[in-house]
Amino acid sequence: MSRMPHPLKNAGAIAALLLLAGCGASDVREVQDWMNEVKKETRVSVKPIPEPKTFIPFAYTARASLDPFNANKLLAELALAAQNSNDRLKPDLTRRKELLENYPLDTLSMVGTMEKGGKSYALIQLDRQIFQVRPGQRIGQNFGTILAVSDTAVNIKEVVQDAGGEWVERLAKLELQESKESKK
Repeated sequence: MSRMPHPLKNAGAIAALLLLAGCGASDVREVQDWMNEVKKETRVSVKPIPEPKTFIPFAYTARASLDPFNANKLLAELALAAQNSNDRLKPDLTRRKELLENYPLDTLSMVGTMEKGGKSYALIQLDRQIFQVRPGQRIGQNFGTILAVSDTAVNIKEVVQDAGGEWVERLAKLELQESKESKK
């Protein structure tokens, strides 16, 4: 069976071809002429780029001077201020230290108490040695003085420098350490 082409379909195709033929090269030629004319009339004006500034290197001469943020400088200033201060809490730095002043408090432990001649003594252990201490004695590296001895603790007053270089008091305590045998 053969089909015959429908006359309306052919008419539509012919009309489309005629429309496309009307858009020929004549419109494109007009646009090209107009573009060429605008190019001829337009003058380009570009400002010249300014000359770059000349670089003058900076010679850093402060390399030999002291760094203002150096910790040693701060410590030296604090030490100088501490020497010149009339602070009532300032410890005597020229005094001869007692034996237990050479050790920090966290290396010392209280292991017991005893009473001798009506006075209470604390038994302080350092490594494997036992020392007897009483109120008024010096202990620890922060200019500590023993204030009181009780059955459970040794109360200590330490004198330390704060961030501003002022001497301040602080309280510390060595508490009784229970032996391993009593825990069984």
